[in-house]
Amino acid sequence: MKKIEDYLQIKEAAELLGVTRATLRNWEKHKKLVSHRHPMNRYRLYKKEDLDALLRKIYQSQE
Repeated sequence: MKKIEDYLQIKEAAELLGVTRATLRNWEKHKKLVSHRHPMNRYRLYKKEDLDALLRKIYQSQE
């Protein structure tokens, strides 16, 4: 079972990836990244494991 601690809000995710919140929304729109919604306030949430996988993919493409 996933816990809320396994997710980052859009601001935190953008800071981790070094992009803007608009970029994350654009990636979501183009199905490059999946967001989830907080059950109470409907904020966008991103799984930490998805963001880590994306970072690994970015670093691998730079090698």
